[in-house]
Amino acid sequence: QLQASGGGLVQAGGSLRLSCAVSGRTYASHITGWFRQAPGQEREFVGAFLSWNGGIATYADSVKGRFTISRDNARSTVWLQMNNLRPEDTAVYYCARRNGYSGSYSREDIYGYWGQGTLVTVSS
Repeated sequence: QLQASGGGLVQAGGSLRLSCAVSGRTYASHITGWFRQAPGQEREFVGAFLSWNGGIATYADSVKGRFTISRDNARSTVWLQMNNLRPEDTAVYYCARRNGYSGSYSREDIYGYWGQGTLVTVSS
């Protein structure tokens, strides 16, 4: 199971840190992805943490340099640190988990488990 939390209202330029708490069996190779869905738009990839090769964080171009994904040593929590937030970052943010390797980490359909979403609102 996954539980996303940490959303809220923030002014443009501010920061928020989202958490994704993961319970249940953790596979050695797994991916924790972050996606977001703005009102009236399709869900889009934000970034992902890949567990292999010591841990790799990868990001969508729209958030690169502003967002950072990290994981605790127990592999039970993945964070999405969001800095320099913009009004266009307003969305419901979801975390998702894939057990096993995949190179297609930006595709929703590779993920078997999803959290319930947490709303981030950035005011201008």
